[in-house]
Amino acid sequence: MKHYIKILAVISGLVMLNSCGKKSTETKPIRKSITETVFASGVLVPENQYNVTAQNEGYIITLNFIEGDTVKEGAILAVIDNKQNEYNAQSANALLSIAGTNVSPNAPALKQVEANIEAAKLKLKEDGLQADRYKKLYDDKSVSKLEYENISLAYENSKANLTALQENYNLLKQQADQQLIIQKSQTGINSFFQGNNEIRAIVGGKVYQKQKQLGDYVRKGDVIAVIGKQNDIYAKLNIDETNISKIKLGQKVIVQLNTNKDKNYNGVVSEIYPAFDDQAQSFYCKVKFTDKMDFRISGTQLQANVVINEMQNLLVIPKTYLDYGNKVNVKDKGQVTIETGFVSTEWVEVKSGIDENTTITLDQH
Repeated sequence: MKHYIKILAVISGLVMLNSCGKKSTETKPIRKSITETVFASGVLVPENQYNVTAQNEGYIITLNFIEGDTVKEGAILAVIDNKQNEYNAQSANALLSIAGTNVSPNAPALKQVEANIEAAKLKLKEDGLQADRYKKLYDDKSVSKLEYENISLAYENSKANLTALQENYNLLKQQADQQLIIQKSQTGINSFFQGNNEIRAIVGGKVYQKQKQLGDYVRKGDVIAVIGKQNDIYAKLNIDETNISKIKLGQKVIVQLNTNKDKNYNGVVSEIYPAFDDQAQSFYCKVKFTDKMDFRISGTQLQANVVINEMQNLLVIPKTYLDYGNKVNVKDKGQVTIETGFVSTEWVEVKSGIDENTTITLDQH
């Protein structure tokens, strides 16, 4: 019996010790406004940004800009030394001059054929008169049939010769016209390529980057400069593929530049790019700033939160108070199942099951 009492005393002591080591915290549901966001990184990009590229190979012998310059459309930014294009243009101009001469009324080949045609016309006229005379003589039986046929054949040959010369003239003229057309086209092409030695701004704007220096050797397609609108800049965000379906046009965005993390800029989603970037493994969206930007350096790294949902006056409890099966511990009552709604990393919306006057507890060991 004494042994049994000792066992009960030990068990009671363990229960009391366990109870003394258990702490209980409690709270009540509260009304709170919750904002759900999607985090994204990105960069500042000028509106209408484009790369000015070299269209010819060669050394840069003139460079007419520095970073930060404002340039007009068509302004010559650089000149490339490409002698081949210059020589081709000169040769094409010379050949065009010759082709133009060959179609003129004084073209030697055409003048020669014209002279032959005039001679053939005179010969045809003489042979025609001779043929008429011999026909009368043949009718009067003054010449033989053979003599008459020979004269008639000579007349027919003269007609054929004149026709051949006229066709030859037309052919030479057509060939000369074709050569002129071809040479005009070739001259235009060579002039175009020669003009590509001058690198011009396609659209006016601000030079954000200069990527080549005076004396550099460039190849076709090499970027010389990056130009964009001077006072219009936007944020280009990388959106993870798991979140892209949540992004909608017009959503509010809060942007924080890495150069000044103490300041926020507001903007809205203005464009969602339709293609997935395999290299970056993300989608892109464009954010137009609604706040005035006092920092406009292209390529500046940034962080942003896209507001995808804002809920006002929700009844919420801390997420740590929610047990498996949507159950909570109600003080002096035990576990109660609640209906939940929105869930964030910290809060859970309560739709039914408890109210603002319900005290819930959380046991902590």
